[in-house]
Amino acid sequence: MNLARLSRLLACALHVVALAAAFGLSGSWASADPVSHGKALVESNCARCHAIGRTDKSSHPDAPAFRVLSQRYPIADLEEALAEGLSTGHPDMPEWVASPDQIDAILAYIETLQQP
Repeated sequence: MNLARLSRLLACALHVVALAAAFGLSGSWASADPVSHGKALVESNCARCHAIGRTDKSSHPDAPAFRVLSQRYPIADLEEALAEGLSTGHPDMPEWVASPDQIDAILAYIETLQQP
């Protein structure tokens, strides 16, 4: 393997590690406590507009509170949307594609919030 190719592979590997660290994707932490991992993900990706707790209010008027999502549709239906990339007709909602581990963690956290 030539030096240039090795350098590119190393740079790519470091980039992946940096992204994993930035999103809190430590494998042992994520698998050990998916609810905490899901909470961290929604805090960093969703809380700017959505209410992500049991009593907070969404700062964006069109962003539903996560605790009432099950009143709109089955929470399991979010799995496909997260896997394909959340995309809405609303211009303020950024598109975001989640990994399978992230999806499981996010859904686990959202399930803990649901009100009857």
